[in-house]
Amino acid sequence: MKLKSSKINPKHKTTIGGQALIEGIMMRGPNDISIAIRKPNNDIELKVDKLNPIKNKYKFLGWPIIRGVVSLVESLSIGTKALMYSAEFYEEEEAESDKETFTQRVFKDKAQDVEMTLSVIISVVLAVGIFMILPSFITNFAKSKIENHILLNLVEGLIRIIIFFIYVIAISKMEDIKRVFEYHGAEHKTIHCYENEEELTVENVKKYSILHPRCGTSFLFMVMIISVIVLSFFGWPNPLKRVLIRVLMFPVIAGISYEVNRFIGRSNSSFCYYISLPGLMVQKIATVREPDDGQIEVAIKALEAVIPQNREDDKW
Repeated sequence: MKLKSSKINPKHKTTIGGQALIEGIMMRGPNDISIAIRKPNNDIELKVDKLNPIKNKYKFLGWPIIRGVVSLVESLSIGTKALMYSAEFYEEEEAESDKETFTQRVFKDKAQDVEMTLSVIISVVLAVGIFMILPSFITNFAKSKIENHILLNLVEGLIRIIIFFIYVIAISKMEDIKRVFEYHGAEHKTIHCYENEEELTVENVKKYSILHPRCGTSFLFMVMIISVIVLSFFGWPNPLKRVLIRVLMFPVIAGISYEVNRFIGRSNSSFCYYISLPGLMVQKIATVREPDDGQIEVAIKALEAVIPQNREDDKW
């Protein structure tokens, strides 16, 4: 599958990235976060907030490897809050009730923040459980036939990738998720247009690819590849130790994957292109779809709101 083109090797590589939401897009720039939502009445609601990364407060959080973990946690937090915000526009009308939820009763005005934190924690636990621990237990059934520890870790990695493929393909068949993946495509196309220094118009954006090498999908795939390498150093201990090792090493694996993605994103070499191919293929198969003009309009609104005055501020 030929994916390489001048549109994936742009004039200006940006650190601006986004996330598809429910009928909308969140864009994160160097200074601001924007959320653009297509409301039920067809208007576009734009919300812009200042970005204040925690690594700006504590320098050591910006060190290599550590910054990857910090970025992952912040992205999960910001992304979950943006998703909850977008859902508010499309919540079904419920019968009026004076009953408070448990979190509202206990935490009062902080209830929404608590719910968001719990959502992030549950997401991380499920991700570690499904993509890190489950493949390990499945692989353990092959232990009697495979004695080489490195080979066992390779088999575990293959099972992890298979589970990931099944997951993304399954959710891509859901009607609501298809719309989200179309907005995902609009996000990528719009960023490509900006990186190629063209005016952000619907017609210009439509020319570009829905695939992007610096997408979160590619990062997740890189996490699975790096996990095979890192976990191979620990052999194949008993199940309890394996679970403990995988949980403790997850931040390290995420941090290394972040650094590898940064390196690949800066390079136009053929070597880096081929490393990024699996992630691009996952995008093409499942996680991005061609958007319509209205979705592109939303993406343009979101991106324009976070473009810095100085183009060097968002250089990759």
